[in-house]
Amino acid sequence: MESEQLFNRGFGRNSYNSITSASSDEELLDGAGVIMDFHTTEDDNLLDGDTSPGSNYAMSNGGGGAGASSSTHLLDLLEEPIPGVGTYDDFHTIDWVREKCKDRERHRKINSKKKESAWEFTKSLYDAWSGWLVVTLTGLASGALAGVIDIAADWLNDLKEGVCLSAMWFNHEQCCWDSNETTFAERDKCPQWKTWAELILGQAEGPGSYIMNYFMFTFWALSFAFLAVSLVKVFAPYACGSGIPEIKTILSGFIIRGYLGKWTLMIKTITLVLAVASGLSLGKEGPLVHVACCCGNIFSYLFPKYSKNEAKKREVLSAASAAGVSVAFGAPIGGVLFSLEEVSYYFPLKTLWRSFFAALVAAFVLRSINPFGNSRLVLFYVEYHTPWYLFELFPFILLGVFGGLWGAFFIRANIAWCRRRKSTRFGKYPVLEVITVAAITAIVAFPNPYTRQNTSELIKELFTDCGPLESSQLCQYRSQMNGSQAYPAGSDAAAAPGVYSAMWQLSLALVFKIIMTIFTFGLKVPSGLFIPSMAIGAIAGRIVGIAVEQLAYYHHDWFLFREWCEVGADCITPGLYAMVGAAACLGGVTRMTVSLVVIVFELTGGLEYIVPLMAAVMTSKWVGDAFGREGIYEAHIRLNGYPFLDAKEEFTHTTLARDVMRPRRNDTPLAVLTQDDMTLAELQNIISETSYNGFPVIVSKESQRLVGFALRRDITIAIENARRKQEGIMLNSRVYFTQHAPTLPADSPRPLKLRSILDMSPFTVTDHTPMEIVVDIFRKLGLRQCLVTHNGILLGIITKKNILEHLEELKQHVEPLVISPSHAPPTLPV
Repeated sequence: MESEQLFNRGFGRNSYNSITSASSDEELLDGAGVIMDFHTTEDDNLLDGDTSPGSNYAMSNGGGGAGASSSTHLLDLLEEPIPGVGTYDDFHTIDWVREKCKDRERHRKINSKKKESAWEFTKSLYDAWSGWLVVTLTGLASGALAGVIDIAADWLNDLKEGVCLSAMWFNHEQCCWDSNETTFAERDKCPQWKTWAELILGQAEGPGSYIMNYFMFTFWALSFAFLAVSLVKVFAPYACGSGIPEIKTILSGFIIRGYLGKWTLMIKTITLVLAVASGLSLGKEGPLVHVACCCGNIFSYLFPKYSKNEAKKREVLSAASAAGVSVAFGAPIGGVLFSLEEVSYYFPLKTLWRSFFAALVAAFVLRSINPFGNSRLVLFYVEYHTPWYLFELFPFILLGVFGGLWGAFFIRANIAWCRRRKSTRFGKYPVLEVITVAAITAIVAFPNPYTRQNTSELIKELFTDCGPLESSQLCQYRSQMNGSQAYPAGSDAAAAPGVYSAMWQLSLALVFKIIMTIFTFGLKVPSGLFIPSMAIGAIAGRIVGIAVEQLAYYHHDWFLFREWCEVGADCITPGLYAMVGAAACLGGVTRMTVSLVVIVFELTGGLEYIVPLMAAVMTSKWVGDAFGREGIYEAHIRLNGYPFLDAKEEFTHTTLARDVMRPRRNDTPLAVLTQDDMTLAELQNIISETSYNGFPVIVSKESQRLVGFALRRDITIAIENARRKQEGIMLNSRVYFTQHAPTLPADSPRPLKLRSILDMSPFTVTDHTPMEIVVDIFRKLGLRQCLVTHNGILLGIITKKNILEHLEELKQHVEPLVISPSHAPPTLPV
């Protein structure tokens, strides 16, 4: 089950049957991940060109190619559609320009027929509303699955500590709702809920019961972790990890078949519950985006408008990612902004509206299910009664600095560990690794109440302001009236020993979470990063908040506090610091800004505190960018070698297209086809002797002027189709890409016309085009390749892979091979 075998499956498919047999996105691939090494010999031969049937784009580009002025419609030259032509192999990049042309042609065809009959008019209405239908179905499914995951994860998490005898399906909180024997101080204790020590040993206190509860907690954690990693390894290897790096890559136009299929959806939903319940330092929010995108991909197959067009399908996936964040955090607006800022590559206005609607539907379904039992979308909803003051911006900015430093440290440490995992024998035993990390996590976490509890519950406790109904150690302050312990309405009082004890426990929990999150993210189980990062920030923020609060209490006469903090009045809200710290740490790891601030204030209801959040998040991003501009998702994309051109990166170098194009001076000549003087045997020899995925077509080897570009896959399919349907096609048959057949002797076999698969206007640039412009063209048009010409004569080709290699060379401060101006440009062999 090596990932390199997965990669190799995407190339070298020379038969039509082998291509069509793996055309479904629901196909299960046997691998734990896709690692694409741009330095392998096979991939060096990859030309990412593709074309649709007769895709003759009417567009002007900067190269002066022979077909640049073609105004022929997309399907004008297609005599008969060839099945399979215009589709994509696994691990290939789509051609955004061709897909948009196909969609415009389909739309024109529907509009031209809708007045012919009532049936055609109905079909046009169905086509127009299919986009809203598919995002509605996606939102409904995402909300329902998120509710089920939340309820199941809470139940399994409490199962590690005990069981409800009156109703096995109740978690701890639900079990004690109807009990009349609970007290205010011990509201979580009721006769219906039994710990494992009470059930097995018959005693609730003492060393024996503690050891038994410790053992059962570890046993259940290891059982859940083992079951999760086993299901992922056996049934759906793509169900592991967060999924957001791969979603970003897929939305940029890359094909990973099976990653958004029904098997992945089913296994990811089940194993996500198990992974969260195991107590590992991970969250379910990132994987919920993957789950929502799986729903969007599956429902898109119900509508031909999306199932037959990869670019349109990615509009649905963008809306699905918004729905995923909407149900993960209860933040519909934040979900839309997350899709726009973080994951989407192409985001037109229509997709914005549909993303908004999908997030709305998903949030409505989740609110109807009410998984948290508080009639709200989120678990962390808090209400602060004290405004923030200007002097607090200083500790808020300090929390931003901490978040940026934590983000930079985590990215480097986690990537180093993941790279070591891939390059050593340890990575070949994912089950053993997961069991080891789960065992260490459970054994170390149990003695500390802040690491033993569910991470979401921990964040809720850290966010919550102290009041008369709070029984947490963090709210044990001394009453100002008699010096005894009490739970006053305001927390601006001297901290009791319980608060200091909680501070020490939180400090240990902070160190524990930092270490374990580094080793947990990237395991072969569903693992999100949002909740662990927020927990680390919330712990640090609460510690800082209590420190500032006590400083203001004991030194209220300082000039910082004198103007705002009166003696005995509520001045500092430690829960607010926890919220700001959580946002800062999550921003440091992901480098999100606008969407993160909106998510956090939707998550907590803290609309009044947008300015502190903005200050902390921007500080976090600036500090993190000082150590490297990549967020954790971009770093994992680069680690896995996915062909992703990040729009955030700036290209400031002065190289030219001729410095990057292939072939270079010492390379083998570029394999080309001539437009009308090749036989079928010669064409098949070129295909069999090379591993290129596309071939430029020129007038002749003497002229070398560019005619167009033909994809290897389409040529193979067209030849197979011609042999089945046409008689007289032989090895010495002439192959031509022109409109009219060349003059042939009378005894010649029937020629084979392949003009319908020729892209007559491939995007071209001249050899003196600056690479800064070429990179922008690839990013903004989503190109797979462009051809390099000089006065209309073909010189070479630049693929997306070549650009990624060039950018990597520049990052490593390695000068790329530059052709001296004194040397003539390379020409094609005569």
